[in-house]
Amino acid sequence: MSDLAKRAESFLFAEGGSLTLKKLGQLLECKPEELTRALDELAEARKGSGISIIRTETEAAMVVSADSRDAVQKAYERELGKEIGEAGLEVLAIILYRGPSTRAQIDYIRGVNSGSTVRTLLSRGLLERTGNPDDSREYLYRPTVELLAHLGLTSAKELPEYATILNELSAFEASQKAEDPFNHGETPGNADIT
Repeated sequence: MSDLAKRAESFLFAEGGSLTLKKLGQLLECKPEELTRALDELAEARKGSGISIIRTETEAAMVVSADSRDAVQKAYERELGKEIGEAGLEVLAIILYRGPSTRAQIDYIRGVNSGSTVRTLLSRGLLERTGNPDDSREYLYRPTVELLAHLGLTSAKELPEYATILNELSAFEASQKAEDPFNHGETPGNADIT
């Protein structure tokens, strides 16, 4: 496989969803025709494996192949049938009360790595991931409409003691920043690549 096809595969894998061809071309710093050839090569290399490359006129994505889809779906259904647990509830509470948050911010408040918990909540459709307008290396996690509907809310502001808990979270983060001499105005943590 060419270097360009390998890098395209890496970006599609890291995204975990679809990328516009325009964005992928920018990331790879290549021309549209070079991108088309690289994606053709990648699709050919993945034939017969558990991964497929799908494309529309505007997007590309790395997905589970048709041969593996049923097995993966059954495994996910078993996994999704389980309770989200205390860690899941903590992450949901942080995002519902604090608002859109990076994984570094979630980890900081919880005091532990929340990567697998966030992935579980994403796969269950309880959280959505969007780009962070303040830092393109990070994502913001937000509650989905489905989560709010499940809770019987039209807005997170309808949560019990919303204003009080939001103020407490803000005070906690402010006090931690004030105590950390190495902090330059940001919540500690690494860039979020989940």
